[in-house]
Amino acid sequence: MKFYNPSESKSSRLLYTVLLSVACALFVLLVLGTIYAFVRPSNSGPLFRFGNAGKTAGRETSTVQTNDIRVFSGLGQLRIPLVNSSILILSIAFPYPQADTAFAEELAAKIGDFRAVASGYFSALPEEKLIQLDEDAAKQEILNRLNANLRLGNISELYFSDLMIIDPGN
Repeated sequence: MKFYNPSESKSSRLLYTVLLSVACALFVLLVLGTIYAFVRPSNSGPLFRFGNAGKTAGRETSTVQTNDIRVFSGLGQLRIPLVNSSILILSIAFPYPQADTAFAEELAAKIGDFRAVASGYFSALPEEKLIQLDEDAAKQEILNRLNANLRLGNISELYFSDLMIIDPGN
C-alpha cells in the first residue's frame, strides 16, 4: 500500500501547501474571533447587520412599532367553531406601552389564555346573536375578560380584523 507523499510532484506539493495554508488561516481566525468575543464589551451591539435583521426577529414580527405605543397582534388568526357548526375567523390586536417590557412579556406569556377567552366568548353565543353581532359589545366583554387575566397592566382597547363567519353548509 502506498501513502500520499507531498514531495512526489510539484502540483501535489502546491495543492498540499495551499490546503495547509487555508487550514492554518481558518484556525487563526477562529482563535482571534474567540479572543475578541471575550474582550468585547457585553452591552455592545452586533458587528454585522444583514438587511432588516435588527428590526424584526423571531416573535417581534407580531408587533408594530409607532412612537411610544406598540400594537400586539401575537394572537394570530383565530378559527372558532360556533354553535351552528359555522366557523368564525377573527384576528385580535391591541395597543400597549412600548416602555413597559414586563407587561409585554406577560402579554406574550398569556397568548394561549387570550385565545381561549376569545374562543369561549364567541363559541358560547347563540345563533341569533351571531347573525346580528354587536362588535362593540363583543369587544368590551372580551376586553373585560382579558384584563381579568392580567396582573401587570391593562389593555385599553381591542381591534378586530378578518372578522367573518364561514358556513360550511352553504
